[in-house]
Amino acid sequence: MNLLIVESPSKAKTIEKYLGNGWRVIASVGHVRDLVPENGSVDTENNFAMKWQIMPGKEKQIKLITEELKKADAVYLASDPDREGEAIAWHLLDILKNKKLLKDKKVYRVAFHEITKKAVQEAIANPREIDQDLVDAYLVRRALDYLIGFGISPLLWRRNLGKSAGRVQSVAVKLVVDREKEIESFKPIEYWSVNAQCAKNKEQMFNAGLVKFNGQKIEKMTIENKSMVDDILGKIGTPEIAASVINIEKKKTTRKPAAPFTTSTLQQEAARKLYFASKRTMSAAQHLYEQGLITYMRTDATNLNADAVNEIRGFIAREYGENFVPKTPNVYATKSKNAQEAHEAIRPTHFEGPAKNLSGDEAKLYNLIWKRTIACQMKNAEFDSVAADIETENKIAIFHAVGSTRTFDGFMKVYTEDKDDEDDKKEAKLPSLNIGDKIAVSEIIPEQHFTQAPPRYTEASLVKKLEELGIGRPSTYATIMSTIVDRAYVEQDKQRRFHPTSGGWVIASYLNKYFTDLVDVNFTAKTEDTLDDVSNGKQDKIIALKNFWEPTSGMIDGARGIKTSDIIDEINIFMHNHLFADGNDICPECGGKLGIKLSKFGPFIGCEKYPNCKYTKQLKNNEQNTKNSDVKPQTVQSDAVELGDGIEFRVGKFGPYVTDGAKNVAAKQYTAETITLDAARELLANAGKKAEPIKIGENPETKKMIFFYPTGRYGPYISSNRVNVSVATQPDLETAIDMINKKAKKK
Repeated sequence: MNLLIVESPSKAKTIEKYLGNGWRVIASVGHVRDLVPENGSVDTENNFAMKWQIMPGKEKQIKLITEELKKADAVYLASDPDREGEAIAWHLLDILKNKKLLKDKKVYRVAFHEITKKAVQEAIANPREIDQDLVDAYLVRRALDYLIGFGISPLLWRRNLGKSAGRVQSVAVKLVVDREKEIESFKPIEYWSVNAQCAKNKEQMFNAGLVKFNGQKIEKMTIENKSMVDDILGKIGTPEIAASVINIEKKKTTRKPAAPFTTSTLQQEAARKLYFASKRTMSAAQHLYEQGLITYMRTDATNLNADAVNEIRGFIAREYGENFVPKTPNVYATKSKNAQEAHEAIRPTHFEGPAKNLSGDEAKLYNLIWKRTIACQMKNAEFDSVAADIETENKIAIFHAVGSTRTFDGFMKVYTEDKDDEDDKKEAKLPSLNIGDKIAVSEIIPEQHFTQAPPRYTEASLVKKLEELGIGRPSTYATIMSTIVDRAYVEQDKQRRFHPTSGGWVIASYLNKYFTDLVDVNFTAKTEDTLDDVSNGKQDKIIALKNFWEPTSGMIDGARGIKTSDIIDEINIFMHNHLFADGNDICPECGGKLGIKLSKFGPFIGCEKYPNCKYTKQLKNNEQNTKNSDVKPQTVQSDAVELGDGIEFRVGKFGPYVTDGAKNVAAKQYTAETITLDAARELLANAGKKAEPIKIGENPETKKMIFFYPTGRYGPYISSNRVNVSVATQPDLETAIDMINKKAKKK
């Protein structure tokens, strides 16, 4: 009998069906061994020797493996084809050797990138040795994470600075905090645009933007204020204004399909299109992989194997027609400089069509992967674009109009990215225009704008940023996202945007001052490059560890001697503008200076004259326990946000609400950052009124219509067949059906 060991039980079941008699397939259920959780488990004085132990709870699995191994003639280690998978195989082999169970037994390492019968059989027919370079890269990464954890975390705990600091997670938190600082310091700049509503022979109306006035080129920021607008309008004249076409440009344009998914782009697109968190995406992808439906889901490569490409092209020809198949296959360059080209992009293992026997997250994610993969081997979409310059009769102004029409769907027949959808919405058809045609300008429309602060990160944009900076790898993004939320360093609003918590601000400011390299993007990216060099055999693991540990240990030693009062002073400098946006840091009770204070219940604002003055103020988002007598607020400032006209936004026992003093109205769809005076007025005006429901569509399971109600006692919600589900905004039909059916099953 042959024993084959994989990582997950569901994968084991799938593979055992392919192999049949003479094979026993069991799972290790992930990692089975890890460093002993105590100081000294990585001996920095002895070439970073590492002390291992069987992970708690895995003794039963090891016992099962050893019992099955006694009956086997050969063992095949078939963990995943990446660093972590190679490490699991290495750990298993080392454990079995130490137990002296491998005498007279052959040991093989096999790896496959998709769980199909063909791929599994080919892997078994072509076994290899364990790749020690990949194992060494894992050992370096694990040692670094351990050394940082045991080196820095005690400094944080002792001074109530935070729960822990991680090599990559700390950079992610710092990016979120830095973005918040940019937003808080941003000063909007006013500018105006001027558009004309035009028509030819009273036919189709179209818009044109002012691009030249009185001989001056008009760019985005040229028109600075209302007085400049008034001057322009006065000189152009009032409608109806006569104008004519003075220039026409016609051209054909194309748009290429996006590359097949990598781990990063899958997480980004699933966040945008399906509203999945990275962890949710990877969980669904893992299940699809283990069922043999997609290739390995941790990859930064965009290449597809030749057999898959031929299958895709054949499917496209049969389903959509030969004219949708390019003459030669589309090839995509992998952007990651250290991508493992032996890996493929994430793709379905079969191409008959979208998923039929799946449901929930797995069905949604599979269909997304299937569409993207098919589209990547289709022809470009084609467009006819027309641009026209229209000059007023008095020669004072020139307006520019652009129109675009899709003439061939190409890949967009199957799949579009969000930016393609947005471009489609912007497409406007112009009437047939020729130079000299007379145009009637019926209205001149000025519009005021303000420059916008950089947007807060979402999971999708933060993953993209980390990837651009070379920080983290495919297997780590989901963990990074969930870790910074679980440690309460960041939180997400209704629009899934990251906001740093008070704890996130404190940890970022501390690390920024005393562990500069740890949160420096270039240093962290260089570390990732070093790990790749180790995995490629270009760098010795001991040298790599020494190069990292020497400067890091120096920072840790230096930080140990810093007084807590000095640390708090530095945090106050870093956070001052955030804490006191109005510049007022004077204690209202004694006139002393206010600043950040630390306690085991979280950071808060306190007076420098404590304990003589006990004034405190809770920080937004912290988890302070006010039962502690040392930090219990004596004077608590209102958390109300004044919106104007006597209207405030508050958070009460039952959640966010707006109030005008006379009535309170729930505002659960808003946060302090997203609420506006107009939105609050609308909520108050509609209080007590029943909102008109919007039909979303029919639920195929119940044959009942699903409705969206913009306002309700607890905010917007959807309803069908007496089942109500709260939502932030109106969902699409597929999402609404899924939400209603899940709620109905719980009843």
